[in-house]
Amino acid sequence: MHIPTARTAQHHAVRAIAARGLAHPLTRVLLAAAALTAAAAWESGHRVTDIHPPLTRHGKS
Repeated sequence: MHIPTARTAQHHAVRAIAARGLAHPLTRVLLAAAALTAAAAWESGHRVTDIHPPLTRHGKS
């Protein structure tokens, strides 16, 4: 349950950065929420790679 929540929070934060900029108050709130959910995932035993799987190139092995 922690991983989907952390991913969603991070996606919302990235979208806010793109739309409003890093200094906007909503962006800061969403970044804080993303940090808290990532910390909760970490504390429950998940690794960083569980939240951020490695990027793969399409068409390459």
